[in-house]
Amino acid sequence: MASSDAPWTINLEEFDLGRVALLKAKTSVAVVIPAKNEADTIGAVLEAVRHHEDFVDELVVVDDHSNDDTATVAEHHGAKVLHLEGRGGKGEAMKAGITATSSEIVVFLDADVLNTTTEFVPRLVAPLLERRDIELVKGYYERPLHNMPTGGGRVNELAARPILALLYPGLGEIRQPLAGETASRRTALESITLESAYGVEIALLIDIARQYGVHSLAQVDLGVRRHRNRPLEELRPMAVDVLRAALGRFKVALPPQA
Repeated sequence: MASSDAPWTINLEEFDLGRVALLKAKTSVAVVIPAKNEADTIGAVLEAVRHHEDFVDELVVVDDHSNDDTATVAEHHGAKVLHLEGRGGKGEAMKAGITATSSEIVVFLDADVLNTTTEFVPRLVAPLLERRDIELVKGYYERPLHNMPTGGGRVNELAARPILALLYPGLGEIRQPLAGETASRRTALESITLESAYGVEIALLIDIARQYGVHSLAQVDLGVRRHRNRPLEELRPMAVDVLRAALGRFKVALPPQA
């Protein structure tokens, strides 16, 4: 790592929408939303994004082989829709979104969040506008589980954060390394190679920290994030991808992917 400095953490109370609007000025921002079978939620996510239209210069939904009305709903709510070709996967969708846009800052959002707020995009871009040395911003939040106020994000807490704390000094302080709510400078994204599967988020974090230093990272409070919680048996493949991406970057010899 280039630096073991702690990432910049920004609390809810520190956010000033008016100041961020002034800082945004002529800086261009693209919002890219990978989506697969998210017709029930994508509309509300897009409406939240479009609420502050001055913050968003490009709005793209990358449809990852959906077999529902995701693309139709996205177009109805004002997004440009790209249809992902080939193998698919979140990382491939993110790559396609980067290629299809030209803005200086790229914001990624998840399509399955039930309570995306109108301030997600302004909050995520704020650190990049405030400081030129910030290259990557991750959202953090409380994750309810069923009827409990916390307990969500099980792969995050049981796989991602422990492996980062053990192997990558400074990155253990990132509270949601797997957050789909991410913003970065285009130049930083183009300086690395994105993973293709669920390991894309942790790999992005590690690669940017290695390239620019931990001091180039920021995390912003997005409050409470609600989405459908997957059953435990569906989380194992996600955890394997996350661990593979992190361990591979630590030069641990791993068996080939099936």
